[in-house]
Amino acid sequence: MLRVKSRLVNMKSDSKLRLLLEMRPALDGFAGIPQETRLLFRGLCLIDSVEVEGLLQTSLKFLAPGMDVKRNIDDTRAESVRLNRYSRVIISLDATLSKAKIDVIFRFLKRQRVIYALFFSTVLFRGRKKIETSIFESRYFESYIWQALFAKTLHSDDFGLVTDRNFRVCTVPWNVMQSVGLDLRKFGSKPIYPVLSTPDTDILIAQTPYPARVGKHTALVVRYHDALPVFMPHAFANKSRHQATHFHALECNVRSGAYFACVSESARRDLVRIFPEAEDRAVTIHNMVSHQFYEEDSSPARVCQIIRSRSNVQLKAVSGQNKLTDPNFFCEQRSEQLSFKYLLMVGTIEPRKNHSRLISAFEYIHAEVDPSIKLVVVGSMGWDVEPVIAEMRTWIDRGQLFVLNNVPAADLRVLYRHAAVTICPSLAEGFDFSGVECMRSGGIVIASDIPVHREVYAEAAEYFDPYSSQSLASVINKVLYEPDAVQLRTALRVSGENVSLRYLPDAILPQWGAFLNRVAGAKGAGIPCEVGGV
Repeated sequence: MLRVKSRLVNMKSDSKLRLLLEMRPALDGFAGIPQETRLLFRGLCLIDSVEVEGLLQTSLKFLAPGMDVKRNIDDTRAESVRLNRYSRVIISLDATLSKAKIDVIFRFLKRQRVIYALFFSTVLFRGRKKIETSIFESRYFESYIWQALFAKTLHSDDFGLVTDRNFRVCTVPWNVMQSVGLDLRKFGSKPIYPVLSTPDTDILIAQTPYPARVGKHTALVVRYHDALPVFMPHAFANKSRHQATHFHALECNVRSGAYFACVSESARRDLVRIFPEAEDRAVTIHNMVSHQFYEEDSSPARVCQIIRSRSNVQLKAVSGQNKLTDPNFFCEQRSEQLSFKYLLMVGTIEPRKNHSRLISAFEYIHAEVDPSIKLVVVGSMGWDVEPVIAEMRTWIDRGQLFVLNNVPAADLRVLYRHAAVTICPSLAEGFDFSGVECMRSGGIVIASDIPVHREVYAEAAEYFDPYSSQSLASVINKVLYEPDAVQLRTALRVSGENVSLRYLPDAILPQWGAFLNRVAGAKGAGIPCEVGGV
C-alpha cells in the first residue's frame, strides 16, 4: 500500500498535520465532485504525516449533534449516551425530507430562525460567536459510513482504511450558511459569512467555495473544480442562486486568505482571471483516477448483462415501454452473440455535456456509415434535460440507444473496455474523469477540443470541434472506419496507457504532500505562501 512521507514545516517532529475534509458531496452520486471527494479522502488517509477527519454536513437537512468537542475527552457518562448521540446523527443524515405541508412549514420556520440567529450573531459578535462542530466517532458505525460516503467509488479493500477515521458534525446546512452570507451582502458591498469552529484543525479542505470563515489557527484550502457557474451560468439549474453562491463564497474565501488546489491548470487560469490576487495561493493538482479502473480480460457478453441491469427506469416511462425499448428484449435477441458495436458516453445528462452534438453525429454515422452501431449513455438525470430526452426518444424506441445510471466502477470498466470508442463531448469541464478512466481500462477516447481536454488527455485522444456535429462524425469515421483506423486505435491505446499514469495516486499524492506542507508552514509563520510552483 502506498505511503507518502512529508516533513512538515514549523511542526513538532512527532506531530501530524490535522486535516478536516468536507464530505458533503460524497452523499451524492457516482461521478464528478462526489467521486473526487471519496478518492481524495482515501488518498489523504495514505499519507503518513497527516491525520484526516471528515466533516459531515448536508446541503439542506439539519443534522443532530454529535458529542461536544471540549467535553468528549473527559466525559465520564455512560457509553450508551455516546452511542445514542451517534445513532441520532445517522438518522438525521439518512432521513428523507417529508413533503407534508405541515412539515414543510416547520422546516421553513426552523431554517429562517437559524438564518436570523446567525445573521445577528455574525453582525453583532463579528465572528467571535462561531458555528460549533461536534464529534462523531466511527467505531461501531462503520457500515453506515461506508455505504453512505464511500461505497459508490471505492473498492471494498478500502473499507478499513476510510471507516477507521473519525468525523466532525456541522448541524447547520450548507445552504443556510450560504443564505446568511448573501443576506448580509444586502447591508454592504461584500458578503459576510459566519465563522465555523475548527478546533484542533490545521487545514480545512472544502470541495467547493465554502460559505464560512475559519478560525485563525486553521488554514482553508478550497478544492477548486471549475469556474463554470461564473462563465457559463446559463448551463445550470437555479441559475441565479447557483451563480451567486459560487461567486460570493469564492470572493469571501479569496479575501480571507484561502488557498486553492485546482483540479486542472484550466480551472486555475479561470480562478485567477476572476480574482488575480489569488494567483500566489493557487496550485494545480489534478484529480486522482480510481484504482478500480484497469485493463482486464472481461467477456464482451457482460455488456448486455450491464445494459439489462443498469437501464435508467426514468427513461422507460418517458419513452413508453415497448419491445425494442426493453433492454431485456435487446439482450435476448443477442443471446447467441458475444458482442455488439457501440459508442459510449459517460456524464450527467445536462446542457454543457453536449449530448445533442453526440446524438446528431451518431445519427449520421448510423445512416451513412454503419447501421449496426449503437449508442450507450451512462449518466443520471441533471437539469434542463427535456430537449435532450426528446432527441433520445426516437433512438431509444428503436432499440439503438440505451441510457444507464447507477453504474458501479466494475461495470463501467467493462463498458469502457468493449466500447468501439468513448466520446467526451462536453462544451466545458474542470477535469473530466471519463476519458482518463477509459484510458486506464484499455479503451479509446475521442474528446471535444477544449483546453482542459488538451491538458488532461494530451496526445491520447482524437479531438473534434464541440460545436460541429460533422466534425465529430468525421473523427468517429477516422477512428473506426478509415483504412488506417486499426493503427490509429493502437497508437491511441498505447498513448492512453502512458498518459493515464499521471493521474494515479502514486503521482498525485506527493503533490498533495508538498502543497499541504507549504500551507502549514506559511500558516505557522504567519506569512503569505507562494505555492504556484507545486
